[in-house]
Amino acid sequence: MSPARTLTVTLRVLRQVRRDPRTVGLLLVVPSLLTGLVAWMFTDTDTFGDIGPAMIALFPFVVMFLVTSIATLRERRSGTLERALTLPLSKLDLLVGYLLAFSLLAVVQTAVTVAFAVWVCDLDLSGGAFGVAAVAVLNAVLGTALGLLASAFAATEFQVVQFMPAFVFPQVLLGGLFIARDRLPAVLETVGDVLPLSYGFDALDAAASGAGFTDYGTDVAAIGVWIVASIVLSAVSLRRRTP
Repeated sequence: MSPARTLTVTLRVLRQVRRDPRTVGLLLVVPSLLTGLVAWMFTDTDTFGDIGPAMIALFPFVVMFLVTSIATLRERRSGTLERALTLPLSKLDLLVGYLLAFSLLAVVQTAVTVAFAVWVCDLDLSGGAFGVAAVAVLNAVLGTALGLLASAFAATEFQVVQFMPAFVFPQVLLGGLFIARDRLPAVLETVGDVLPLSYGFDALDAAASGAGFTDYGTDVAAIGVWIVASIVLSAVSLRRRTP
């Protein structure tokens, strides 16, 4: 793996995204609009204050998963990936380059979403706005890594969408967003405890409450392990092109 080649891939992906205003809009605007919709739904209750931090992580996670998986799949279907890999470019160079590019976009995306949630939706993050933003970025990067993994197995954009129930929905349902995991049946609680987004929800709750990093550092480390594992498995599974 070469840092120079990885950086070249990163810059190329960023240039491609910049030329696609619809993707930019999806990345930067949609998470904020969805967060605003949830805040509007619970205008006269305290519910948004409880679930708002999780929404800041969930919507960027889902958007990054979709955009990354589809973008990578198009590279393979168009033959760009096959041509790139004929150069002195490893699969890890390519995948890490994509991860870095979309991670940079995730930073901007999360900053916009957090600012919208705090200043427009009046979400109280006085307990740890910086910690919430940092964990939310990490969750968006997790969505990117899982999107790269999904794209390695998908053959069409429609199949990418079909992977949503397998990669995303179980994490949302079992992550503790709708019901605390310790209230789930024992088997589902065990599964939920090891899903990557569960660590993200737990870390966000701790950060929003003003807890120190030591209180949720284990959750952050677990998310990091999932990101690395997803990239390695993507490199092993990625095909040069899709027939």
